[in-house]
Amino acid sequence: MSLAIRPVTRQDYDQWLPLWDGYNAFYGRSGPTALAPEITHTTWMRFFDAYEPMHALVAESNGRLLGLTHYLYHRSTTAIEPSCYLQDLFTDEAARGTGVGSALINAVYDAAKRAGSPRVYWLTHETNLTAQRLYDQVAERSGFIVYRKIF
Repeated sequence: MSLAIRPVTRQDYDQWLPLWDGYNAFYGRSGPTALAPEITHTTWMRFFDAYEPMHALVAESNGRLLGLTHYLYHRSTTAIEPSCYLQDLFTDEAARGTGVGSALINAVYDAAKRAGSPRVYWLTHETNLTAQRLYDQVAERSGFIVYRKIF
C-alpha cells in the first residue's frame, strides 16, 4: 500500500469528518452524547488558523483518507521548549494493522522535532488494548494516572 502522511487541507473535510465521527464514536461521543456541531466546526477551523497551536495530519492512500491525528503544542513548567500533545489518533477500521497508526505517530514525532519540542505524549483509555499494543512499540508508558473533573 502506498501511504502518504500530510497536513490536512480544507478539501479533506468530507473524508476527514467520517474519521472524526468514528473516533468520537469509539470514545462514546455519539448519539445523545455526540459533540455539538459547533465543537467539530471550531476544531476543523483551528487547523487552518495560524494563531492556533493545533495541527492535523492525515494518512492517504490512492486518494482515500485512512487515518488522522491531531496534535498541539503547549508550554510546560519543566522545560523551556514546548511540549507536544498528540490529542487524537484514529485509523479507519479496514486499515488497522497496516502501519497507518505508527506512520501517523512518527509524523507527529517529526513535526515535534522540527518545532523544537523535546517530547510527544498522549493518553489512551485503559480498555483500548489494541492501541496499547502499538503504543508500547513506539513509546514508553509514563506511569502517570489521569485525574479530571468535568463541569
